Amino acid sequence: MPLIDQATLTVGAGNYYTNVVGSELPADLLNPEVGGWSNVGHTSLEDILSISSEGGEATVLGTLQNRTLRTKYSARTETLAFTLQQFDANGLRLFYGANAPTLANGMIGVPNNPVPTEAAFLAVFVDGENVFAFWAPKAEIYRADDMSLADTESLAGLPLGVKPLQLGANAYTYAVTPLGIVATGATAGIPGTFTPAGAYAPVNLAAMTGVTASPTTAWTTGQYVTLSDGTKAHWDSDSWESGPA
Repeated sequence: MPLIDQATLTVGAGNYYTNVVGSELPADLLNPEVGGWSNVGHTSLEDILSISSEGGEATVLGTLQNRTLRTKYSARTETLAFTLQQFDANGLRLFYGANAPTLANGMIGVPNNPVPTEAAFLAVFVDGENVFAFWAPKAEIYRADDMSLADTESLAGLPLGVKPLQLGANAYTYAVTPLGIVATGATAGIPGTFTPAGAYAPVNLAAMTGVTASPTTAWTTGQYVTLSDGTKAHWDSDSWESGPA
């Protein structure tokens, strides 16, 4: 694996959004409201986001001939936690339950049998030109811990937990955006280079699909680009092939 300086992350700003279950990742992560995503409001500057998990225990299976033949893992569920610091009606329902009623006097009632909010969830973090996101097309949002009004010096918060759930036949519960500049082109040479400047090499030959060769004619003898797995590839005028030309 190569060292990719552009793939490091320091959170400079961030926002959390909800939408109807099944909502797609917005095309513009910096303006998700255009796609119907709603910002949940102000959140903690200190406790930005944490991820905890349950399950995933390993069970070693063996035979009389091989006591450690294979390992089986139980299902794992994860929870994304953050602290909401906006005590409006929508925020209070995320904490107390989607079925928290609005009373005649305008207060939010705390239900006896709370129901988590079911929604699509999106968290977007900005680091300069880098944008890193968590996206769950289906999730349950509910209180992650008890609320505490500890002092008069800091903002109070509502600890929330987001449990990503499998939507339909998806093979995942949530997804994250990789960082770094993805190569879109490759220029012949010994060795060749990837473009744009600073882009990291595709991980293997299969990942070269969609990378534009320069020149588009067959590369001359000995020319190649080096991939992230250490192998080499060249363009033969209509496809990427393994090794130098």
